[in-house]
Amino acid sequence: FREQPIFSTRAHVFQIDPNTKKNWVPTSKHAVTVSYFYDSTRNVYRIISLDGSKAIINSTITPNMTFTKTSQKFGQWADSRANTVYGLGFSSEHHLSKFAEKFQEFKEAARIAKEKSHEKMELTSTPSQESAGGDIQSPLTPESINGTDDERAMPEVTQNSEPRAEPTQNALPFTHSSTISKHWEAELATLKGNNAKLTAALLESTANVKQWKQQLAAYQEEAERLHKRVTELECVSSQANAVHTHKTELNQTIQELESTLKKKEEEIEGLKQEIENARELQAQRDTLTQKLQEVEIRNKDLEGQLSDLEQRLEKSQNEQETFRNNLKTLLEILDGKIFELTELRDNLAKLIECS
Repeated sequence: FREQPIFSTRAHVFQIDPNTKKNWVPTSKHAVTVSYFYDSTRNVYRIISLDGSKAIINSTITPNMTFTKTSQKFGQWADSRANTVYGLGFSSEHHLSKFAEKFQEFKEAARIAKEKSHEKMELTSTPSQESAGGDIQSPLTPESINGTDDERAMPEVTQNSEPRAEPTQNALPFTHSSTISKHWEAELATLKGNNAKLTAALLESTANVKQWKQQLAAYQEEAERLHKRVTELECVSSQANAVHTHKTELNQTIQELESTLKKKEEEIEGLKQEIENARELQAQRDTLTQKLQEVEIRNKDLEGQLSDLEQRLEKSQNEQETFRNNLKTLLEILDGKIFELTELRDNLAKLIECS
């Protein structure tokens, strides 16, 4: 893969509760490997962690991120792209400090890479380059993340002996917007802007083509007129030398006109190619619009499923509470009956003794 691990450690992974925005929810049952990955092709740093085959952390480091130490063994950072706050509980303060140092180091490297990328784009950007988008992450496997050289250099710590750092309640706030919808909306806005630019360029090119066709017709008429003029001058024998000179000039003019005509034809071919590119971009925009609509429909379906699950959970909790109350009442009745039976037994025993 183009991404390679550059630093690894072990920690308990948490995410902020999306409902309360205060409590931490553990996403790993035990300490797992947390690694920094570097993509040399795109100059991108990411934090990756897998629990088995499930990715529990996939966070791209950006210059505006901040890693905060909330205790001696716990730290956290907010990821607006993932729409969550990640928390890590380490076995020692040293591991936390080392992770925080690497976070700051790679954050600064990401900032420098972003500035260089912006400078390069300002120098070499074109309309077609501006429409190129996508932040497609390369696939990862558990084998590419676990068992790095840096991790093997760390002391072996078993699951039972490793202390687990508990998170605090000082979670950082994060936005509630849909990351997927934002991404597609940004892509759609970019394509709309590029489409408007290309449409304007297309209209201008069409007007230029018409103008060049008119010029071409005028050049052809001029060439025919000059040919006729040359023929007339050749018929005048008394002015043979002047006619020859004038003929040479006219031939040179014709050659220049033919060269200009060839250049105009090449420009027309280039404009036709630009028109084809504009049509392709229009098709891409339509495809992205359809995908965005599908994503919105999927989000609505998921919201409906979540509401149904919440209603079922509330109904189940009410039924459990009713069952507990009935069971408690039954136990109280049973205790009374047992007490009555005990008194009856004592009375019977006394009657037997008296008899």
